[in-house]
Amino acid sequence: MSSKRVFVDVREPFEFSQGHVPGAINIPPADLVAGAKLLEAYPKDAELILYCVSGSRSNVSMNILRQLGYTNLVNGINQQQVRAKYGL
Repeated sequence: MSSKRVFVDVREPFEFSQGHVPGAINIPPADLVAGAKLLEAYPKDAELILYCVSGSRSNVSMNILRQLGYTNLVNGINQQQVRAKYGL
């Protein structure tokens, strides 16, 4: 399994611009449905930690990514929980 950890903020760009986890990439659900082009550089087994505001969009996004072949998905719920869990 890959040791690469990627933080994926699935909120909309205006939400992302108001603050996000350090190093996170912003991919709203509509972009995931369109093929998640920003994730093509990462292996399918990279650890993807997804978060939004309440965990709802990140949960939906996990399902989309599963269909695209990604296998190591974590619902980080929201920015605060991700920061706390991963020491950011």
